[in-house]
Amino acid sequence: MHKQGLKLAYSFAVLNAVIIGFSFLFTKVALVHAGPLDTLTFRFAASFAVMSVPVALGWVKVSYRGKPIGRALLLAAMYPLGFFTLQVFGLQRATSAEGGILYSFTPVVTMIIAAIFLKEKTTLLQKLCIFLSVFGVVFIFVMKGSGIQLSNMTGIVLLFMTCLAFAGYSVLARSLSSHFSPAELSYLMMGVGFATFLIISLTGHTVSGTLGEFLNPLGSATFVLSAVYLGVVASLVTTLTSTYILSKIEASLMSVFTNLSTIVSIAAGAVFLGEQITVYHWIGSFLIIAGVIGTNLLGRKKTAAASAAASE
Repeated sequence: MHKQGLKLAYSFAVLNAVIIGFSFLFTKVALVHAGPLDTLTFRFAASFAVMSVPVALGWVKVSYRGKPIGRALLLAAMYPLGFFTLQVFGLQRATSAEGGILYSFTPVVTMIIAAIFLKEKTTLLQKLCIFLSVFGVVFIFVMKGSGIQLSNMTGIVLLFMTCLAFAGYSVLARSLSSHFSPAELSYLMMGVGFATFLIISLTGHTVSGTLGEFLNPLGSATFVLSAVYLGVVASLVTTLTSTYILSKIEASLMSVFTNLSTIVSIAAGAVFLGEQITVYHWIGSFLIIAGVIGTNLLGRKKTAAASAAASE
């Protein structure tokens, strides 16, 4: 059963990378029709509404009584609140390429935070594999001619803080997985995300006198489709699967999968936007995949060795 759970966790980790890879494309489409905060509001409205149906019908049981709700709210403050707010304002002040480069450092930041707070240990070879996957992403962006412009310093700092927010979320979600079910954590996070972004968005419209325009994006079928993808698939599905993954494998092992989303976004750009794929894309993708496989294979060997030593 444990092996089956582990297989499912790895399948979910790959699925999440694919979903996140496509989410960049849908975010670009959504932002044509609405501002960043309105997009986030409709995104989380979709995810919270969809999850409220099975909860209201009693198909999914959620109970928060006697559980560490304060720590769960801190989790929601890191992700989705902190992560998406920092990302939106970071991308307004820096390029999406800089966002991609900085996001690739998430596994390194997660590894450090998980070592401090969860006492997760990674071997030297695992550390090298994590850095290999990060190097693969950076290599693709640098070869594309994208670097980090120090003139965009505010945006760069905000985007780096998204790494910290996601790493903090991964570590805290792993420690909370023994208290809450994936559905309970996900429902709380979607609800907090929707309520907070709705209040901020409506306040912004009221101040600028554009409250009548708040629902305008819903007149576009393209925007609605993008919001549903971002809310239901890219937020709700990935949150449910992430909390499941973190109950089965270490935070540092899960986070390295985030770099696979770079490969997916390259493929999505080629198929849907006609972007060109070059030799350096293939080389970078190979390095990313090698790093992800290496980190996790070595992680399983380490776990197997530890269990063998414990049983002797």
